[in-house]
Amino acid sequence: MRITLHAASTIVICACLAAGTVWAQHGSHTIVTPNDLKWVDVASLPPGAKIAVIEGKMNEAGPITARIKLPANYKIPPHYHPVLERVTVISGIVNIGMSDKFDPQKTIAMKPGTVLIMPPEMRHFAWTKEEAIFQLNVTGPWGVTFVNPADDPRIKK
Repeated sequence: MRITLHAASTIVICACLAAGTVWAQHGSHTIVTPNDLKWVDVASLPPGAKIAVIEGKMNEAGPITARIKLPANYKIPPHYHPVLERVTVISGIVNIGMSDKFDPQKTIAMKPGTVLIMPPEMRHFAWTKEEAIFQLNVTGPWGVTFVNPADDPRIKK
């Protein structure tokens, strides 16, 4: 359930802030629980990835908070994004490498709690052994450009 509060009491606000579950903007607050997330396919990634947008719109200017769920044994080919990315692993392990060539031997295993900050257009790739969820924080619009256009699932083959 998504709850928007405009005149919440100080006690409730402080309790939610302490729990780390409140996002505030212009005096209003939104609380989003894991059960509130609406998972949908990510058209810009290979089939199987899901996204739940918490804040903003992926193709519009402004703050974006989203969670991305990758299935077990999943691979994202080398790609890059137009904006600075802040990624926090929530669950599972995301193996990531910084290169324009996919090489699973040259990756770092990002465990839950790991934070990755990447500048715009940083070439990288990822893979999983188990299901993994990470949170993405960016200033939109967000996009994906594959190093090899043939890897782009949006291109009809």
